[in-house]
Amino acid sequence: MKRRLLLLVVFSSAVLAAGTQLAESARRPRYGGTLRVEIAAKIDSLDPDVAPATTDADAAKAQLEPLIYDVLEPNTKFRVNGAFHVTAFDVGKRVALAATEDYRLGRPFVDSIEITMGRAAHDRILDLELNKTDFAEIPAEDARRAAERGVRVSRSQPDELLALAFAGGLEPERGAPVNKRLREALALSIDRAAIVNFILQKEGEPAGGLLPQWSSGTAFLFSTAADPVQAKKLASQMVPAPKMVLGYDSGDSLEQAVAERIVVNAREAGVTVTPRAIRLPADKSDARIVRLRIQSKDAALALEDLANNLATMTKVSQAALPNSATPEQIYERERWIVSSYQVVPLVRIPRVYGLSARVRNWTPPGPCETWPLADVWLDGTVEAASEEKKK
Repeated sequence: MKRRLLLLVVFSSAVLAAGTQLAESARRPRYGGTLRVEIAAKIDSLDPDVAPATTDADAAKAQLEPLIYDVLEPNTKFRVNGAFHVTAFDVGKRVALAATEDYRLGRPFVDSIEITMGRAAHDRILDLELNKTDFAEIPAEDARRAAERGVRVSRSQPDELLALAFAGGLEPERGAPVNKRLREALALSIDRAAIVNFILQKEGEPAGGLLPQWSSGTAFLFSTAADPVQAKKLASQMVPAPKMVLGYDSGDSLEQAVAERIVVNAREAGVTVTPRAIRLPADKSDARIVRLRIQSKDAALALEDLANNLATMTKVSQAALPNSATPEQIYERERWIVSSYQVVPLVRIPRVYGLSARVRNWTPPGPCETWPLADVWLDGTVEAASEEKKK
């Protein structure tokens, strides 16, 4: 009898707890409030016909344009105000957006969005920690540290590929393009697991192929393991001793850290790699670290886009996949590119976002999707403060 009573009490407590969680998650969306956003880039113009000065500004502008402009007829370029319209713009410093009351798809929940530009990663994380901002992108390598400091972290699927791309030009020390044997030796020497565990702080996954597992279903067929013995064997067959220059974006600390790690791995295999900070597109290196983002949820389209991008940097062929390509055809095309060693996949990285406790209805965007800021709503200060204390 006592056992039955005990079970009844435990069951009742579980029901009460579940009911409380359900009530908390079933709050009705609220209209109003200002969503505070911080970005690293400095945007010079919001005009869609003006090209941004940097790749960071280009990426940030691509996230904001869908919020401001609603393209109804792409062929005629007829634009109307989007979910928000611009109320203030201070070049490179600040953007203020206000909700469009008669937006054709319905008024967004927040009244306005305040965007502060030019904020360094350290400052964005600190402002999230101190509840001075509501939304900011966080470098993947800083996600773990941010979470440990109490920042609410959201991750997308790993949809960005960090890879080595061989330019196919002449080696500075050899007067000839980097041959396939040297490219293979370098690829086999790289410890991808160490890059993920130590540089990315376990925020990502080793990559042996171009497409992630969630896209193609065949990523597991591409090896990500280092083979320093075979790498050393290949390098020892080359006379004179192989040398090459590895370029990385001078403004990207992650690329620099990965390049320095590759230098160490290559040296152990007998390959001399000299890292060099470069400013794209001026590139005098044999190979360079590149970031390639998956642009489609469809594996065939995603692979074709990656191949087209790589064809502008390397000697990878632009041969297109047939219409309605089968998984086998997609895999064979991907395997052919990877086995050429014109591109060496390194790691796949998710997009990481920091959110304040009051942000609701947030869903991390998928490939080729932009920040769904028109869909989020803000909890009241009481609820936000309460949730902050629970962390």
